Amino acid sequence: MAIQVHLDEILKKRNMTSKELCKLVSITEANLSVLRSGKAKGVRFNTVNKICYYLQCDVGDILKFDGELGEEEHEESN
Repeated sequence: MAIQVHLDEILKKRNMTSKELCKLVSITEANLSVLRSGKAKGVRFNTVNKICYYLQCDVGDILKFDGELGEEEHEESN
């Protein structure tokens, strides 16, 4: 996976549950779960903005690039 999600680590540092974050950000627990697992195909900037606001963090704290193409992008380039 090219983009790694480190949301769980930030939630722990902030002593916040995913359920609490869902209420603040106004997203479903299912959608946050997909994001936390790294299986999301995309995420709205508005959602990322709210997550960063309520967790008092930077985008780079929750999303990291691992230097590799994702499987789908790798297959498309061949």
